[in-house]
Amino acid sequence: MTREEFTTFVKAEQEQLRRYLLALCCGNRDEADDIAQESLVKAYLSADTYTDSGRFAAWLYRIAHRTFLDHCRRRRRTSPLETAAEQTSGERSDEKFRYQELYLALDQLPAGERSSLLLFYIKGYTIHEISQITESSEDAVKKQLSRGRDHLKERITR
Repeated sequence: MTREEFTTFVKAEQEQLRRYLLALCCGNRDEADDIAQESLVKAYLSADTYTDSGRFAAWLYRIAHRTFLDHCRRRRRTSPLETAAEQTSGERSDEKFRYQELYLALDQLPAGERSSLLLFYIKGYTIHEISQITESSEDAVKKQLSRGRDHLKERITR
């Protein structure tokens, strides 16, 4: 893959990737941007290994997913209330809290459930595609989706 091809692919996917990571990071824009930047650097450095033409987005999301999991392992978790209090936004104050309940509920889910739910419902990937991105079996993805929906429903309807 040439540098120009990489740049073209990234420009097409960058905003959607950032939105996906923002949801994975439960609204923490700084954390999502850090993970996005790290993912794009990793993708660029390994662009010569990309061979699955036509599936650049899935390849990029696989890198972002792994980077997110690595980031989760490295950081010391704070409580969901502390995380929500740290959220910043350039939007109006009311908009700052628009998704707070969802982000708080997502933050309480295991990373696998959260990622599977977001890839399925936000990005529209199939179970097979999610299994490739997350490097899990299709049965594991189905279980994560089922459990994730149940856990999310419990947390939001409290």
